[in-house]
Amino acid sequence: MSDPEPDENISGGASGGGRAAAFDPETAGTRAEAVVDRLGDLYWQKTYGGRDAFECLVRTILSQNTSDKASQPAHDSLVARYGSESSDGDLARALADADQEELAEVISSAGLYNQKSARIVALAQRICEVYGGEGGFDEFVRERDPDEVRETLLDMNGVGPKTADCVLLFAGGREGVFPVDTHVHRIARRMGLAPADADHEGVREHLERDVPPEKCGFGHTAMIQFGREYCTARKPACLDDPDACPLAGRCDQVGVYPMSGEVVDPAETVE
Repeated sequence: MSDPEPDENISGGASGGGRAAAFDPETAGTRAEAVVDRLGDLYWQKTYGGRDAFECLVRTILSQNTSDKASQPAHDSLVARYGSESSDGDLARALADADQEELAEVISSAGLYNQKSARIVALAQRICEVYGGEGGFDEFVRERDPDEVRETLLDMNGVGPKTADCVLLFAGGREGVFPVDTHVHRIARRMGLAPADADHEGVREHLERDVPPEKCGFGHTAMIQFGREYCTARKPACLDDPDACPLAGRCDQVGVYPMSGEVVDPAETVE
């Protein structure tokens, strides 16, 4: 779910549906907020919201169990094939009528394409039946109570907590939503921001409790970037050089053992 960097270093504001946020680790109210604030020194502070809700849902489903490098071409091919097929340009209506086997071929680069194509067609049909298409679904995601929206999304086949939260964040522009992917799950437990044996929902609850609402969206994307650049699953930067990690002074290194060079899942450290 990556975007080009904005022209300005910004956070919150009307376009993202949030308030401007001050990023200062020294005045943070919690350690989790201090971590997010430190990441604010490293990465662009973006606005969130404004994406088409159904396309955001489709994009996130395509990204499940695969990389952005694989899912992005699938998304581009899907939009190119079906984006203008409906007379009113409604992608949901076009996909509701799509042949599932043909769609599977179009998105084949994303992996699990038979499963994903069936889910996308079923979701498109449901959104057309319940909301009348993309426009009605957009309105629902952006204007109804976030808890109701999340519960509704989770009731859709193939939509898990991360997908639901990404739709709330990237389409709805909702504050206080901190989607948890594999990077966030690993880093939050490794740093000690959540219990070592917390599942994805447990990590989400701790982060949304300890990070101010207007900083949650940035925290999600920044932590993913940090996980790719520094705190990787098998060889975090601190393993060879403690000073190589910009968050070294704020991390508990749960499951990371520089003396032996061993790295394990934080849950394995729980007795």
